[in-house]
Amino acid sequence: MPFPENQKYIAKKTVYPLLFKRVFCYNQPVNSIITKEKNTMPVNLKGRHLLTLKDFTPEEIMYLLDLAADLKAKKRAGIRGDLMAGKNVVLLFEKTSTRTRCAFEVAAYDEGANVTFLSNSQMGKKESMEDTAKVLGRFYDGIEFRGFKQETVELLAKYAGVPVWNGLTDMYHPTQVLADLLTIRENIAKPVNKVKLVYVGDARNNMGNSLMIISAKLGMHFVGIAPKCLWPEEGLVSEMRELAEKTGAKIEFSDKIEDVDGADAIYTDVWVSMGEEAQFEERIKLLEPYRVTMDMMKMTHNPDVIFLHCLPSFHDLETSVGREIYEKYGLKEQEVSDEVFRSSMSKVFDEAENRMHTIKAVMVATIGR
Repeated sequence: MPFPENQKYIAKKTVYPLLFKRVFCYNQPVNSIITKEKNTMPVNLKGRHLLTLKDFTPEEIMYLLDLAADLKAKKRAGIRGDLMAGKNVVLLFEKTSTRTRCAFEVAAYDEGANVTFLSNSQMGKKESMEDTAKVLGRFYDGIEFRGFKQETVELLAKYAGVPVWNGLTDMYHPTQVLADLLTIRENIAKPVNKVKLVYVGDARNNMGNSLMIISAKLGMHFVGIAPKCLWPEEGLVSEMRELAEKTGAKIEFSDKIEDVDGADAIYTDVWVSMGEEAQFEERIKLLEPYRVTMDMMKMTHNPDVIFLHCLPSFHDLETSVGREIYEKYGLKEQEVSDEVFRSSMSKVFDEAENRMHTIKAVMVATIGR
């Protein structure tokens, strides 16, 4: 139930004090995850795009994570939000979605914004991306894009004149990895820059790229375990290793399963991304040995290890695609076993919920009042 009018100010300072500092006092210093010292520079993300986390400093990323945690506490406390009251947001989708659309819509509504979901426009058909961006920028305060090419979201950002947020492209998935890091902070009892995060599977997809980037930014130990032909582009790996020298991160790649040893979190994703369905047979041959199983989890030698997945997951035969793959190739489980997915180690639904809280933080920080 919303707080009575005369209790709102008290609630802001007591129920979610960090939110009061960060949202209502933008010049509040934030903690650096790398140095653990007070940062003397304020964090102000007003008007910023979120295209890739390569564009953000460690302090800015930690600011978003702290803000997301505060907004989550605010929602759990039943406090009605108005930080985006009067704002209008449009969601552009080339690729289908459950979590991304719902997270953006609920996050916006929670803080008083209006939302348009647009999947049947003339964008790229009868109207150029440049013209579309200029039109939507006149109507809306923020634009989300979920689709294929990174160039498309960058073009929108170039011409829209308002913040543009990347809801997923073939290269990057920044809103997902913010949710992943919030989940890691909630479930792993050590500083983020002491965490070993192991990604197993197709390490050159948008999740492999984005997890490597945020790990490099925040000083984490990132290990990508995959066949060598599915490692990320060498240019991106070199760039992140150069950054890691400054932040204390460690970026490694291996094709050996035993390198999960010491992991605090094991992460995987589907073997075939949207638009690559013709490659199922090839990917199964490459990645079946990399399925996350209970045996793999035990190989971490960490009783507190957690399992993460961005979802959806093919862990059983309860989907039409899962049944189709079973009929063709005899696989009842794909990237993760049902045992692991349903175990207490699995934090995938915490992670899914955190999409909403971290997306809300991005919108509040960039267009909120």
